[in-house]
Amino acid sequence: MGQVNRRVVLLGGAAAAAGALSPPSWAGTRTANAAPPIRDPFQLGVASGDPLPDSVVLWTRLAQAPLNPDGFGGMPDATYDVEWELADDETFGSVVRRGTVATSRAQGHSVHVEPAGLDPAREYFYRFRTQGHVSPVGRTRTAPAAGAAVNRLTYCFASCQHWEEGWYHAHRGIAADDPDLVLFLGDYIYEKPSGRGPELRVRGLAVPDETTTLALYRARHAQHKTDADLQRAHAAAPWLVVFDDHEVVNNWNATTSPATTARKAAAFQAFYENMPVRSTVKPSGASIRLYRRFGWGGLARFHLLDTRQFRSAQVGDCAGMRDPARTITGSAQERWLLDAFGSHPATWDFLGQQVFFAQRDNDGSSATCGYSDAWNGYEASRDRITRGWVERGVPNPVVLTGDVHRHWAADLRQDYFDHSDPIVGSELVTTSVTSTSAGASPPSPEWYANNPHIKYCQGERGYVRVTATPAQLRADFRVVSDALERDPAKVTIGTDVSFLLDAGTRGLRRA
Repeated sequence: MGQVNRRVVLLGGAAAAAGALSPPSWAGTRTANAAPPIRDPFQLGVASGDPLPDSVVLWTRLAQAPLNPDGFGGMPDATYDVEWELADDETFGSVVRRGTVATSRAQGHSVHVEPAGLDPAREYFYRFRTQGHVSPVGRTRTAPAAGAAVNRLTYCFASCQHWEEGWYHAHRGIAADDPDLVLFLGDYIYEKPSGRGPELRVRGLAVPDETTTLALYRARHAQHKTDADLQRAHAAAPWLVVFDDHEVVNNWNATTSPATTARKAAAFQAFYENMPVRSTVKPSGASIRLYRRFGWGGLARFHLLDTRQFRSAQVGDCAGMRDPARTITGSAQERWLLDAFGSHPATWDFLGQQVFFAQRDNDGSSATCGYSDAWNGYEASRDRITRGWVERGVPNPVVLTGDVHRHWAADLRQDYFDHSDPIVGSELVTTSVTSTSAGASPPSPEWYANNPHIKYCQGERGYVRVTATPAQLRADFRVVSDALERDPAKVTIGTDVSFLLDAGTRGLRRA
């Protein structure tokens, strides 16, 4: 990108961006609104997401007092008309779409716009206005047309950002990396206070109660959205988002408490209100269609998975973890994924999901089992998915993962206890944005000997940047020098190690 667009990336999430990047007056028709006057309603920034070749979701949420514990963001119980504009240029001299949408407390005063008829593979700029207040400017883009030749795609993916446990320098790095896409793979919020010692908590929760109601989930999401670095990352590029467990409650599954029906309904509603996702994701009570698929021309295809809502309850014994009747995806989602593996419209197939896919074997014995909350705890599910892409000839499968608060790079096998079994895919695991892994020991040489398919582990905070071309994938494991230091001048963001994956060739190699 040129200098103009880089400025949008750096300023897009800041409060000053609206004045710095917008023309003096709104170019559209001013909308009359009888709702009570409000002040500074765009404190949560703007975002975009779920890009298609002809459409992209534009998002904002009105909140003049975002941290209020009632979850209403200081907004009166009234309907507000919000104008939006989409333009070819950052000064909005060439507006291609505009409109007005109404929002109220029933939607948490959130706004989701899905402009259609856009050009594929195109960069756009967008903003919102209500009662004369103008939002920051965001930059977005549409996906390339299906099958279109694409020379390069750069995306970043991240997960796990406990508010209390650090500053969001990783998001500052993501924005500066100027990506085409951002993937967030879960634990955008945490439902409960950290519980860590004061040395690992750098900022407090405005509402420290555990989130169990819609009001509390809304307030927790709102506090996260006040972070300027997170706003910058949202304003820099379209996002593809899925949740993991902490958006509801730790380690929840399809059947057991404390993920009650009422709690799931509240959490899903707040998630939808605060994310740039399509109306097809809008929940119905305690049900939400989170798994979905997006293409990027003939280069890449993203399968976004839901490994929480349909999973069998976690068990601690090997017989249970290997029971073929148990599932981490549910049968409908599994069939949806396997059916997609039967076609090969793109060079790269990325599975964006939440928990560790590769086996992690602590003792080298097939008589014992690993961590039950990951795919290790659902071996039959993992075997069916892996066998599915092998038998259907998926050319370049790559699993993208969050959850574990450490960077990992791994190759994938069908039989992990046979170290000569062929490599059939690879997994890239991002560390956390802030959530600590304090106390976790680095793998020992003996552990690596039991897991030769695992190539790398790093315990610092950060994210992963992926650059894909028709010939090769490069994964840069980006590391923040100190997530507990607030001053960005004292914090560096750099690449710890990079791995390469050649198209048509199995197995990661260090760059």
